[in-house]
Parts: sequence; structure tokens; C-alpha cells
Amino acid sequence: MILVYAKCDAIERIELWDSVYGVARDMSTSWLIGGDINVTWDQEEKFDGFLVSLNEVDDFRHCMNTCNVTNLGFKRSIYTWWNGRSKQYCIFKRLDRCFANIEFQQFWLALEITHLSKIGSDHSPMLISCNPNSIPIKKAFRFLHFWIKHPTFKDVVKENWHTDFEANPFILFNHKLKKLKKALLIWRKSTYWYILQRIKSLEEVVLVHEAQFEKNPTQQNHERLQKIQAELIKYLALEEQFGSRNLE
Repeated sequence: MILVYAKCDAIERIELWDSVYGVARDMSTSWLIGGDINVTWDQEEKFDGFLVSLNEVDDFRHCMNTCNVTNLGFKRSIYTWWNGRSKQYCIFKRLDRCFANIEFQQFWLALEITHLSKIGSDHSPMLISCNPNSIPIKKAFRFLHFWIKHPTFKDVVKENWHTDFEANPFILFNHKLKKLKKALLIWRKSTYWYILQRIKSLEEVVLVHEAQFEKNPTQQNHERLQKIQAELIKYLALEEQFGSRNLE
């Protein structure tokens, strides 16, 4: 996999295309190239502003065609970059994309590129998903220190640290740990599951507001988008702290 952050200057991008071709020429296995390309494939991938440079487009296309890679497409909005302005000064472009050769696409089945919402950046993150039928890896149990600050944490520990039988102290201790681990996993899910549900709902709302702003980039639509993005960022921060996305 090759990650690209292309320069804004067209001359410097030509040097990048030459380097990419040099890598592709010696490539004998499956490979993918993607990232911030900083140039559109055609005029249809740009909203407003000056017309795209056909010379820059041709240089980009020639490089990808010579490297024998194909565009992997995308889901959701066509635009991955926004200049941060509204009304007549608003510009949208598709500057981020992924390409892969046929070997890569045959090995990684059901390959999809999803343009996520622009949160905290002028670019849309790209989510690459492939082979959805693969077996998930079970993750180890992690105790998060901030749990002890939750008002119900001590009650869970007290309820599940008690045993109703006698045995070797080491056996009892091991039994208590296993019992408490199971209880804490259930407690974590039931206590923080609403965060995931809230994030899922807010992500859908953000996408709706982004689409509205792309169609009608007024200041009012921009403010609505910023408000819902701020709400989503708040819950994403909570999710990161609680570690609830990877619930076991």
C-alpha cells in the first residue's frame, strides 16, 4: 500500500507521478495507492471556482493508466474537500481517492471506499473496507481507570466480588476475577451503549446536513452543519474515553 500526499504545485506533482511510476514499474504483487491526490479526474469532480487544468488532469490520468491501476470508486458524497467558505465563495472538489491493480482487487473481495463526514478537517476521511466475511479477532479485556469514577462502579464490584463457597485462596481469587470481568463487560455495555447509538444517529444527521450544504452553501446551512458536527465531536470524544466501540 502506498499513501500519497500530493503537493498543490503542478510541477511538484509531476515529480510525484514519476516516482509512483518508478515504484509501479518494479511492482510484481498486489498493491494499492491512495490519499490526497490534490487534483481532480475531470471537471465534474469540482463545484464552482476556476475550471480545472486539462494538462494537470492529463498528467494524473497518464500516470495511473501507465501504472495499470484502476479507480476503486466511492460511496456517499463525490466531494472530499471543501475550502471552508459559503455562498459564492464556496468550492468543493474530489481530491482524495484510491487506486489498485487487478491483483489487489481479486485478493481483497468486496472492496469499498466510503467518504466519511468532514469532522475537524477540510477533507473527508476515506474508509477502506474489504472482505467483510473475515473472522473478527477477539480482543483482550482492558480495565479502564476512569471506570472507578462512575457512581455505579463500586456497586458492581461489591456484588460480584462475593462468593458463596470456600476454597483455596488462589482458586477463590481467580474465581472472583473471572466473575467480575464478566460483570464489568455487561456493565460497560449497558452503561455506555447509548453513546454508540447517539454517534450512529449524529453521523447520519451530519451526512444529511453536509449534502444540504453542498447543494446550497449558505451561511445558515453552514452554521447548522457546524452545530451538529460539534455535537458529534463531543460524543466521539466520549466514545474514545469509554472505549465503547470495541465492546467485547
